[in-house]
Amino acid sequence: MSWAPHITVACVIEKDGNFLIVEEESFGQVVYNQPAGHVEPGETLIAAAIRETREETGWQVKPTELLGLYVYRSPHNQVTYYRTCFIAEAIEHDPNQALDDGIIQTLWLSPDTLKAQAEKWRSPIVYKCVEDYLNGQRYPLDYIYQYNK
Repeated sequence: MSWAPHITVACVIEKDGNFLIVEEESFGQVVYNQPAGHVEPGETLIAAAIRETREETGWQVKPTELLGLYVYRSPHNQVTYYRTCFIAEAIEHDPNQALDDGIIQTLWLSPDTLKAQAEKWRSPIVYKCVEDYLNGQRYPLDYIYQYNK
């Protein structure tokens, strides 16, 4: 039996008390998520997080810390996703950047606004990441060892 894990990355980006959120279409519903996506072959986790954030939001970011590792099994497709979530600093926005298919818009939402709209979360991990960030959970980026030969 062959099994291909779904390795994903995401970024929690806070600016002036609000969080960068992607409003997107998923399984026929409009949902909220952090900028996130799959790691491509040969790509590091950090490079994937930077790329996905740029592709989904038009923001250039700099990951500063590791927020945590999250595992979620989707009831929609029964796929288990392994998410590495980073804390990132918003550096520069390109308003002309074409956004990935399925992205409706990007929003800066307060934690209270996001929490009040739980029915729109793509998964419970969306708010869990915000909670962990607000609770001060952080790990250094060098917690991830990347062997390069």
